[in-house]
Amino acid sequence: MNAQLLIHFCVVLWGFTAILGKLITLPATALVWWRMLIVTVLLALLPRVWRSIRAMPSTLRWTYALAGGVVGLHWLTFYASIKLSNASVGATCIALGPVFLAIVEPVIARRRFDAKELVIGIGAVPGVVLVVGGIPAGMHLGVAVGALSAALVAVFSAINKRFVDRADPLAVTALELGAGTVVLTLLAPLLPHAGSAFVLPDLHDSVLLVILAVACTIIPFTLSLVALRKLTAFNAQLAVNLEPVYAILIAGAFLDEHLELSSRFYLGVAIILGAVVAYPLLRKRSVTPAA
Repeated sequence: MNAQLLIHFCVVLWGFTAILGKLITLPATALVWWRMLIVTVLLALLPRVWRSIRAMPSTLRWTYALAGGVVGLHWLTFYASIKLSNASVGATCIALGPVFLAIVEPVIARRRFDAKELVIGIGAVPGVVLVVGGIPAGMHLGVAVGALSAALVAVFSAINKRFVDRADPLAVTALELGAGTVVLTLLAPLLPHAGSAFVLPDLHDSVLLVILAVACTIIPFTLSLVALRKLTAFNAQLAVNLEPVYAILIAGAFLDEHLELSSRFYLGVAIILGAVVAYPLLRKRSVTPAA
């Protein structure tokens, strides 16, 4: 499958993560911990995963573990943003990712800095500003936490881009999310929580967690690693910026979130979408040979 089509298929599946995060009643820390643990356990049942991990050099295993720690913190802040605002706002904040990625990817992935990427990434910022202006004041903390989540996903994406072609995607997924589970296990008791840091899910949350782990994590996470072998991390992240569009449509249909959001919010989303469309058009123009 074409890498662009593959990454957009992943984005459609990721569009449901914000909705499931809102529907699951667990606190953000417990939600992310269970999500990563379920994925790790399921992948640990595959002999192919263990063979690939054993074949990796130790430095590569530690690199993927570092990326997994970052993705754990990204998911933690992402779901905290959703709990502090709503699914539409939390997903929209990820649109700030290209701004951070345009800066960090050339450093981490050791490629040439592209000023066009930074300009297009910054072009999404007015959209995010409008999004903030189109939500109740009580959701602004959710936006700040969402911006931190976007910075973390930029670091994670850049690390994966540099090392993505060095191991089996399923093994990479298992190692990263396994490391993320360990990091969150150590971190959770230090975070604010009521009662136990690791809340047991009820039947309702358990079913949604399994759906989240399989349909919205294992499948798109692994396929996105395959697509990333053909795309720059920046190009992939711009495709991920479409996630809010899917999330908003789904949230409006199932959660009635459109009642909480103003026309300024949707204008901001339109500007973000424009930045997504502009990047491939400008890139195509820049590589078209002169007549």
